[in-house]
Amino acid sequence: YIERVGKATNIQFEDMNAHHMRRPYRKHIQRIDELERILRFMFDELSRLEVCGITQNKLNEYLDFDGNYKLDEVEVDLQQLYANFVKFKGNNTVLLNEKNQAVEESEVITAALQILGSAGSAAPSFSEAESLRRPILEDDALGGRRLGYVAGVVLKADEQRFSRALWRASRGNVFVQFSPISQKVEDPKTGQAVDKSVFVIYFQGSEGSMKDRIVKVCTAFGVNMYAWPSSPEIARQRDIFLKTQLQDKDKALQAYQKFLYNETKDLVSPHIRNSTGNSKIEDWRLFCTKEKAIYNILNQCEEGMVLRVNVWYPTAEEAQIKGILKTESDVTPDSSGAVLNADRAPKHAMPPTYIRTNEYTEAFQEVVDTYGIPRYQEANPALFATVTFPFIFGMMYGDIGHGTILLLAGLWLVHNAESLRFTQPVLFMARYMLLSMGIFATFAGFMYNDFFSIGLQLFPSGFEDPDGDGQWTPTYDVTNSGGKGPYPFGVDWAWHGAGNELLYINSMKMKLSVLFGVLQMTLGLLLRWSNAVYDRNLTDFIFECIPMMVFMLCFFGWMDVMILYKWTHPIDDSPNIINSLICMAMGQKDNNPLWPGSVELAQKLMMYTVLSVPLMLFPKPFILLWQHNRAEKQAQAKGHRLLEDAESAGPSSGGHGHGEEFEFGEIFIHQIIETIEYVLGTVSHTASYLRIWALSLAHQQLSLVFFQKTLNMGLEMSFPANGIMLYFMFGAWFGITCCVLLGMDVLECFLHTLRLHWVEFQSKFYKAGGEKFAPFNIRKLLSDSTTD
Repeated sequence: YIERVGKATNIQFEDMNAHHMRRPYRKHIQRIDELERILRFMFDELSRLEVCGITQNKLNEYLDFDGNYKLDEVEVDLQQLYANFVKFKGNNTVLLNEKNQAVEESEVITAALQILGSAGSAAPSFSEAESLRRPILEDDALGGRRLGYVAGVVLKADEQRFSRALWRASRGNVFVQFSPISQKVEDPKTGQAVDKSVFVIYFQGSEGSMKDRIVKVCTAFGVNMYAWPSSPEIARQRDIFLKTQLQDKDKALQAYQKFLYNETKDLVSPHIRNSTGNSKIEDWRLFCTKEKAIYNILNQCEEGMVLRVNVWYPTAEEAQIKGILKTESDVTPDSSGAVLNADRAPKHAMPPTYIRTNEYTEAFQEVVDTYGIPRYQEANPALFATVTFPFIFGMMYGDIGHGTILLLAGLWLVHNAESLRFTQPVLFMARYMLLSMGIFATFAGFMYNDFFSIGLQLFPSGFEDPDGDGQWTPTYDVTNSGGKGPYPFGVDWAWHGAGNELLYINSMKMKLSVLFGVLQMTLGLLLRWSNAVYDRNLTDFIFECIPMMVFMLCFFGWMDVMILYKWTHPIDDSPNIINSLICMAMGQKDNNPLWPGSVELAQKLMMYTVLSVPLMLFPKPFILLWQHNRAEKQAQAKGHRLLEDAESAGPSSGGHGHGEEFEFGEIFIHQIIETIEYVLGTVSHTASYLRIWALSLAHQQLSLVFFQKTLNMGLEMSFPANGIMLYFMFGAWFGITCCVLLGMDVLECFLHTLRLHWVEFQSKFYKAGGEKFAPFNIRKLLSDSTTD
């Protein structure tokens, strides 16, 4: 039942045994833990065999045929394979050690042949055996002593430390000679090739304390020591034997590799009943992950005559869940079946928040969830962020060229989505967000008429320069009295390169930023209204939502009206908006009104703005005090003691429950803080939206500078130097554009857009603090395990 529910429905299970910590199915989980350990070992071993490729990421095929596997059968097969692999690995380690010893000793013998051969040629009057035993100094008092030898192989990285240790242990009475080994030696433990060197230690006396000290140093360093031949003839015989032995070891290792490949071929092949699916070992891994998750759910069930567990599920899926349980009960009539009993009574605990998402909205919901999970039935800002997030990003990044490149990158990610699902899960999830950002950036680029800092002549200009002296005059009706209209779409290309271009463009973008900022914050307040209406919280609606909206619209909404009025109505002596707002706030007379009567209207709006502040501050704490006293009297009349905590606090508390007794002073201070935060925050948040203008200006100016200092310099040169320089300048321009404008600037605009949504927009209504609905979903569980 749990497996069927996990595949077809969305159900979140609660742990019924959390307080008692009873886990009746822990032995089954321990068995699966052991199987997962074996699988990790097998995957590690198979990864070392280059000829073996494991087929993965075919989740749909596995879920269609996962009934082919049973836990007991998989356990028997894995334990048998593990025993064989351990045995194979042990044999392989022995063979590698023997091969390494043969290689190292062969190198030692080769060094001995070089030394003994040179010694024999230096004293031709003696036999080879006598030359080794003859004293070096005939007349010296120490000449009767023979030289001792200790030879072996040491890691090349330890040569210096090894040499210093021998020098200190012998007090400088030894001589060490190193010669590197030409071929690398494979470490049987790690499988890595390491560099080693042959060492020969010369000291006086073949036996004695000196040799004991040298052997102790060699043992401490873990070097391999080999017998030093007493004559060249013995060395040659030993060399021939070692080469023969080395060939035998190579043949044995090759036979082992061939045998191991044949043994693992079945593991990397698909199941016989699922020829297009994953490798069998990958199916086993997915099966163990699924079975372990099912037993974890069973451990959360309360035992008795039947297993019982509390669950959360979407109300819309109740009929589907009951139908699935009934179907499974009919298929297996011998079992007692499973029944879902819906409990409609209100719960003390807040239900988890379930938000349906698709492939497009998933990335935007993840952005919101990073800030905080919505409370149950709280307005979710992710729905609006699907439009506002890429739109505001486009206002910052607006450029036809750069936006098109971003759009093409998004289209490529969408087209190759399946290949990125498991290899690059972050890009897979963000592909539609990147596509939307590219679309809006390109749209904003057309609005700004900006193509890599160049204005496109898409339509005839609304300005003309009849005298050719650079003085452009408008050809459209500037008074808006019914004549010819302005440039049909976006910014007129004649503004590019004009002397007052920055003045005009900055003014336009600055006002656009404020307009959309106030619009988005007003949307946030409307969502606050919806939360209050849904919670049936009349106190919050009347004494928070309405005063906040009055404060926002009467001051900042009036500012937007002034901007739009100045754009649409020609005024001979147009007022400065900042001066008008200062006069409005300070109660001073504005000598340049927008229209007759606008000053009186502004004074009324300012009065409403001021009155909204005490309406936000004072009534709510006293209403909550009155509600508390009334509830306490009712409880005393019934003979019960009033208990208040955060879980049982009703909507009328306005979210001020803190799990403690009612404290009027704390609530009043809290309301003061909220009021001050909103009043000052609204001002600062409106100014914060000017970052849209600032980012757009920075992007446009950077694009202009990069173009002027690269491509434009090449274009200004004379022929044929311009053609040669353009070739190099284009490379420089494209490289800088990709690194700065397509890399750093995209990230910068994304982060500033994220800030505007998290702080300026969501702070108006979004409390978060919810618990995310986490259903038992086998497909998602296996997908996450594959990604990891």
